[in-house]
Amino acid sequence: MFKVSRPRTDLSITVAGTCLSPAMGLTSWAAFIPREQSTMAMDDMMVSENQVNPVVDAALGKGLEVTELHNHSLWDQPRVRFMHIGGHGDESTMATAVGKVLAKIKKAASADPGPPASAPEVGGTGPDPAKLDAILGQHGTLTACAYKVVVGRATTMNDMKVGNAMGVNTWAAFAGSADKAVVDGDFAMLETELQGVLKALRAAGINVVAIHQHMVGEQPRILFLHFWGLGRAEDLAKELEAALGGTASMQN
Repeated sequence: MFKVSRPRTDLSITVAGTCLSPAMGLTSWAAFIPREQSTMAMDDMMVSENQVNPVVDAALGKGLEVTELHNHSLWDQPRVRFMHIGGHGDESTMATAVGKVLAKIKKAASADPGPPASAPEVGGTGPDPAKLDAILGQHGTLTACAYKVVVGRATTMNDMKVGNAMGVNTWAAFAGSADKAVVDGDFAMLETELQGVLKALRAAGINVVAIHQHMVGEQPRILFLHFWGLGRAEDLAKELEAALGGTASMQN
């Protein structure tokens, strides 16, 4: 096995007011294991919040898979995330792909503007539920100027079927107006559906916020992807419908 590490010495991280050194886990790393026909790469990339989606794009664009996105600390300043990436292929291809991801982190770090001064202003009384229903092929609800649609999935835990009512679902909530809306939500996916959903969301410019699991021991395994985006309400709905179409959610 070959492994390379890159400490994030460019960031000054504090957790609960305590300054941490890279030796305390503030490091990106990549490991490669040769096989008979190909090489397997497994990586854990440390990124700031503004670097997350550029690095997702870099990984997907080089044929790698993004498999997890989460935090390792509470009360960290600035806030950072850890992105797990992997792939199989020709040794030089895998090394080049990982090198491009590391280069993107370095480039994004030099151009990182830091957190926005304030959240974008999104006003209005809420999008038109009928139009969003028609696009998504679902019946949503409008509550307190926010439109929300929920599409259930199903899995089994401890020999019991669990589904929509137990939180195994994909959901999206829209607020704002028809021309200026914000959407956030959560995709529930099989492991085999994750990369397709990632590619669809990023192609539409929708931000990936987190990728993780909500349960242990379920069969089939369900992964959850949290997202956030801005745009015209109908455009956002079309983009989410395209991503949803790549999963089996519509069938449950």
